[in-house]
Amino acid sequence: MTPYEASTVRRAIRILERRAAYAEDVTLTSPEAAKELAFLQLGHLPDEHFACAFLDNRHALIAFERLFRGTVDGASVHPRVVVRRSLELNSAAVLLAHNHPSGVAEPSQADQRITQRLKEALALIDVRVLDHLIVGARLEATTSFAERGLL
Repeated sequence: MTPYEASTVRRAIRILERRAAYAEDVTLTSPEAAKELAFLQLGHLPDEHFACAFLDNRHALIAFERLFRGTVDGASVHPRVVVRRSLELNSAAVLLAHNHPSGVAEPSQADQRITQRLKEALALIDVRVLDHLIVGARLEATTSFAERGLL
């Protein structure tokens, strides 16, 4: 991605975020909507970022937050931080998401392990993990753990 394209993407994201802030109800009820949100937030980043979409019991978006930042090939994720933030926002469910700056959105063994750890930790406070999305170079390349039966 050229610097001009990256700048354009960042401006588009800011516009969409402002629109979402004024919307009464941004609801993520389909895998496509969740993939679009994750791709818009993470697809342009040169380093790996791990984020969560915190949702209420109707799957309305409370917040989308980048919680961890890594390097070009990984990010350390701490379940206690995700649990704490989920409690602070009083969320009923979360969508996990991270990008693979390489552009290849195939889940690694480490991705599967952290998903399981987060699912177990969040279950202790009655918060459901609805999906874990891995964002690649294109929206169509985004991988859903739920769609692959990995959750």
